[in-house]
Amino acid sequence: MKIAVIGAGAAGMTAAYSLVKHNAEVDVYEASSRIGGLAGTLTLWNQKVDIGPHRFFSTDKKVNAVWLEVVGNDYEMVDRLTRIYYKNKFYSYPIRIFNALRNLGIFEAGQCVFSYLSERIVATKQDGSFETWVQHRFGKRLFEVFFKNYTEKLWGISCKELDADFAAQRIKKLSLYESLKNAVLNGNGNKHKTLVDQFAYPLGGSGMVYERMADAVTKSGNNVYLNTPVYRIITSHGKVLGIELEDGTFREYDHVISSMPYTVMVKRLTEVPEQIKYLTGCLKFRNTVLVYLHINSTSLFPDNWLYIHSADLQMGRVTNFRNWIPNLYNNEEKTIIAIEYWCNDDDPMWGFNDEDFIKLASGEIVRTGLVNSGLIENGYVHRIHRSYPVYSKGYKEILKPIEEYVSSIENLSVIGRYGAFKYNNQDHSILMGLLAAENIINNANHQLCDINTDYETYQESFIITKTGLYKQ
Repeated sequence: MKIAVIGAGAAGMTAAYSLVKHNAEVDVYEASSRIGGLAGTLTLWNQKVDIGPHRFFSTDKKVNAVWLEVVGNDYEMVDRLTRIYYKNKFYSYPIRIFNALRNLGIFEAGQCVFSYLSERIVATKQDGSFETWVQHRFGKRLFEVFFKNYTEKLWGISCKELDADFAAQRIKKLSLYESLKNAVLNGNGNKHKTLVDQFAYPLGGSGMVYERMADAVTKSGNNVYLNTPVYRIITSHGKVLGIELEDGTFREYDHVISSMPYTVMVKRLTEVPEQIKYLTGCLKFRNTVLVYLHINSTSLFPDNWLYIHSADLQMGRVTNFRNWIPNLYNNEEKTIIAIEYWCNDDDPMWGFNDEDFIKLASGEIVRTGLVNSGLIENGYVHRIHRSYPVYSKGYKEILKPIEEYVSSIENLSVIGRYGAFKYNNQDHSILMGLLAAENIINNANHQLCDINTDYETYQESFIITKTGLYKQ
């Protein structure tokens, strides 16, 4: 079979890597100049940095096995330290009881406890929103302190307008009770992904995994085309014929695996009905801008990354790459941090030039007290268009008929965060790539759109440790 894979991110490269092991003929098309997509790695100021913080963790044996197959022994286990910055104070995350009580103060802590207990007596009526979902599990006051500001920065909409499906996917069974139990037991026996305090990390950065997959694809005689954007997928009578590149070139394929942005892909399909095109226009993506600052210091703050919950700061997350592994910063005596902003296409911020972003990020990080202004030497801006699929309330009703139409097209698979309109972690995208390949090679019937929507899993749990794969 001759197969086109659109996109060289985690999902696309995993699919291509799996297919060539079964002697399929594969061409990978990547619009940008690098491998890895959202999980890629950049080189700045003689150091390596990821596209934001990437914490690979999975309990799926198949996902972990392919990750280890590619990475080999070239990884370290990283002890996670993340905190929440709120009203000039730092809160441990996962929650630590005495840290939270000390920072909140007796009155505020009492309000949080009272709010949680009240919720146990008279539960908030669920209306399908993120706000009521979280309030039910944590109480109204804890929702306002630890969820509301950050979530609304990320999505650009009220928590009342955000679908509860986002919480079900990302927070799942986490509650105040689970957080407190984790704190009391100091993480022992904890299996909740949100609370995991150690993870495997490649020596060459997150992108190393997918760069090695790309090498395997090309060494097997197949192709990875960079700087080669695909304009659309060509179909006839509900069957894929091939792809059209942006320069108008048509290339014929037996199957196309797409991780290009879902909304763009669907709208440009050659036979798409007007109603499906209209519904697709109702789906939105959120953009990310990362501002990397080069700091003349090796000891800023101890966290891998910080969540910025303060409403008076526009930034949402700060990553300190000095605190991952020494291989990233080599022998450099300076630190690179990444400051994240999120915006829509029509937001004024999206039109800022690089100097505007560097000035904004530099000013905000100095206001936190984390960095002295005299230590900031340089800045670099990386923009990501359509980085987060927005789960607006009721989005599944819009998405369902589109998915049904796309799934009816013969020899087309859609995968990845972009391609499937799923808020995937790396492990979800890797799994999508693996199962898409199995569908093609083995005529399997994996429902790719169900990945990252199965809130309860009953399979055996395996994790990566310093010595390899370990059954929990």
